[in-house]
Amino acid sequence: MPPRPRFDRRAPVRELPNINERISYPNLRVVDADGSQLGVITREAALEVAKERELDLVLVSEKADPPVCRIMDYGKYKFEQEKKAKEAKKKSHQTEVKEVKMRYKIDQHDYDVRIGQAVRFLKAGDKVKCTVIFRGREIQHTALAEVLLMRMAKDLEESADIQQPPKREGRNMIMFLSPRKQAAGKVSGDGKGKPAEPRSIDTKASKEPRVIKDSSAASAD
Repeated sequence: MPPRPRFDRRAPVRELPNINERISYPNLRVVDADGSQLGVITREAALEVAKERELDLVLVSEKADPPVCRIMDYGKYKFEQEKKAKEAKKKSHQTEVKEVKMRYKIDQHDYDVRIGQAVRFLKAGDKVKCTVIFRGREIQHTALAEVLLMRMAKDLEESADIQQPPKREGRNMIMFLSPRKQAAGKVSGDGKGKPAEPRSIDTKASKEPRVIKDSSAASAD
């Protein structure tokens, strides 16, 4: 029986930056800390200049002929680069698709909960997949499911645009909503360019019955 392969538990070797004594090229084109050109000088001379300025000699272009180095505070430069990378990561939001599920007979309380979930997802910049699930003979009532989804789209119109209208998919009916982009320079009624106050979504106002029912459900079931 062949021996089992052994896993190498050693930490991966980190690639060290080419700075100071790690630079091995005999001649270098050197840029000073203030951006001025020092021309092509020997490696030893470049290291001496960096040492006099209490800075580092950093290789910035290895493929050039001769290679290009810059004199700088490498610790400060590395910190600034890491800070920029973190800020860019915070600003970039990876859009996801979040789903809210319900039955076409959903009651008002559960419907309000789904609306709240959808609002949170949309405010976070995510798309929302609204799904109405059918069980058994409920598949006969797709029209009621479509009415429910369009009602949801209406209640969320300040936060979302319809990306895909209600569509039957297997034993479900689905609709996709995407976050609405805020209109720039929205003018209020006084005409002075003051942003209009955001109108809250009242999902309970002027709703028909608290339970969405199908008049034919009893006979169908």
